[in-house]
Amino acid sequence: MMKALIRRRAAWPALAVLAVIAVLVAFGPLLAPHDPLAQNPYELLQGSSWHHWLGTDAFGRDVLSRLLAGSTISILASLLSVAIGLVLGVVPGLLSVFLPRGFEWASLRLIDALMTLPFLVFAIAMTALLGNGLVQAMFAVGILITPAFFRVSRAAALNVAHTQYIEAAQLMGASTGFIIRRHVVAKVLPAIAVTAASMTGACLSIVASLTFLGIGVVPPEPTWGGLLATDLTTLYERPFGPLAPGLLIVSAVWALNALADALRDLNLTPKEARA
Repeated sequence: MMKALIRRRAAWPALAVLAVIAVLVAFGPLLAPHDPLAQNPYELLQGSSWHHWLGTDAFGRDVLSRLLAGSTISILASLLSVAIGLVLGVVPGLLSVFLPRGFEWASLRLIDALMTLPFLVFAIAMTALLGNGLVQAMFAVGILITPAFFRVSRAAALNVAHTQYIEAAQLMGASTGFIIRRHVVAKVLPAIAVTAASMTGACLSIVASLTFLGIGVVPPEPTWGGLLATDLTTLYERPFGPLAPGLLIVSAVWALNALADALRDLNLTPKEARA
């Protein structure tokens, strides 16, 4: 799939942006020219200079260093929530197709209940209950995106549940676990990959929103959303302050959505592509 994706020129800009972001995630704290937590009361709200390329914030901290250091936390938090949603959604989604009706009914009712929960209110409630930490907040977000993975995996599994080779395996006494591992996973994996890419972009927006409100991260830990909130409080002194974290968030979300579109196009049949 990766080779086919690279051959699609339409996916190159998204892959290039994601490659840059991957470098920031892996080496951002090491590339930071200054200590992202170090405060300097003599350099408050400085503009761009050779010493501080993006200036300093209201506490005299280097903005570029905080932006680079915050890349790791922001992206890994999004990936953590997607991993939680994937596990909690895909496994029951596949099992609901092959297990007895009781499990199917219970899982569908639970997913319906999760879909009614408001994202922000539930995340705030979870952090209030479990403590204000990034893991707690991401666990709440992961639970809330579970229905997306459940519905996609279930729909993809239903397409292959009544094929002849599945029925033959069931008649031969193959277990549900064997049928899912051997015959179903490969068929639903492309749809799950598309959902994972789009949900990562959505979770990045949610992470930025939560950290913008001070939820899920303890100051002075740098995050993209936290930097955006800090820069907005000093907008009069630094009118271009929110530009850098805002561009990073928008670029990352756009690249992930573009990647999801490219992955979806790879899975289309020629007839579907023409439509």
